[in-house]
Formats: sequence, C-alpha cells, structure tokens
Amino acid sequence: MSETTNTVTKKSKMSARDLTTLGLLTGILLVMSFTPLGYFHTFGLDISLMMIPVGIGAMLMGPKAGAWLGFVFGATSFYQAMTGASPFSAMLFNISPLGTFVTCIPTRMLMGFLTGVIFLAAQKLDKKKTVCFFVGGFFAAFLNTLFFMSTLLLCFWNTDYIQGFNQAFGNVNPFVFVVLFVGINGALEMPASCIAGGIVSKAVSRTLYKKVV
Repeated sequence: MSETTNTVTKKSKMSARDLTTLGLLTGILLVMSFTPLGYFHTFGLDISLMMIPVGIGAMLMGPKAGAWLGFVFGATSFYQAMTGASPFSAMLFNISPLGTFVTCIPTRMLMGFLTGVIFLAAQKLDKKKTVCFFVGGFFAAFLNTLFFMSTLLLCFWNTDYIQGFNQAFGNVNPFVFVVLFVGINGALEMPASCIAGGIVSKAVSRTLYKKVV
C-alpha cells in the first residue's frame, strides 16, 4: 500500500514538473512572438528562433509536448499573417487563408513531434548523452525549414507572388529556389537552434530531468 502510494505521488510530482515546464516554454514562445527574437521581419522569409523552445520541450518531455509547443509556434505565426505583422505571411494570407493555415500550423506541430522522436532515437545511440541534445536542436530548425518550405511550394508555388521571387532568382527550379530563398535564414537559424537548444536542454535535463541522462 505504501509502495503504491509513493508511486502515485512520484508520478504526480513528475506530471506537475512537466506541466510547469510546458507552461513556461509556452509563455516564452508567446513573449518571443512579440519580439525580434521570435520574428525578425525581412523582405522575404522572417528570421525566427521560435523553434528553439519547441525543440527544448520536445527533448525534455517528448514528442507530444513538442507537438503542443509546435502548435503554439504555428498559431503565433498564423496570427502574424492575419494581423499583417509579417508582410510576407500577410501576403500569403491574402492569397489563401487556408493555405497559410496549413503552412503555418500543421508543419510546426509535425516539426515538434518529430524532433522529440529523433531525440529519443539519438539518445539511445549516444552513450555520453551529450550529442543527442545538439542533434535535437539542429533538427528542430532543419525540420521547421523543410516542412514550411515544402508546404509553401505546394500551396503557393504557382502564385504570382512566389513566382515574383522566383523571377528575381532567374526562374530556377523549386529545389534551387528553396536553397536561395532560405539563404541567410537557414544559415542563422540552424546553428543557433543546434547550439542554444543543445546547451539549454542538456543543462535543464541534468537538473530537473535526471532520468533523461
């Protein structure tokens, strides 16, 4: 009886810890969405570090938490499109609200979920439990770019707006377009997510999530 009670109490404490961490990361995402750290608006794609808290949550609490945080990320992105805060996303919203919704939200949810899955797989191979955190941080940014751009091309490739960018690139094929269009965004976001996400998630796991290491 005592053992059962202790087990239930332990699970309750773990659940409270996870809920607190999830709430904190959700709050961080909401605050970031109103600062340049969340969305630094440019002529084309916004530069964003929103995938870092998503990746951290996915690594600390698993794929489901990653999916939730990805939803929060995507919802703030869709909000930016609806309100016109992001010129690029606002133009997409004017062309197709549904296409913009699909590009912003499901892609980020899938990114968060798969970051958690990839981290769990990498963790099994990483005996020192160090590299796996940086792998997770990298894939948070990589998958965000991959899914967003893939959906963007599926929904908006044939629109005059996207083809206007493509003409500036010399009417290249979709693959080259993605490489050129992502450009500096990917060069900044992926290393930042890999390093910051890896360092923070590893540090937190060593203190609050000792079961992970």
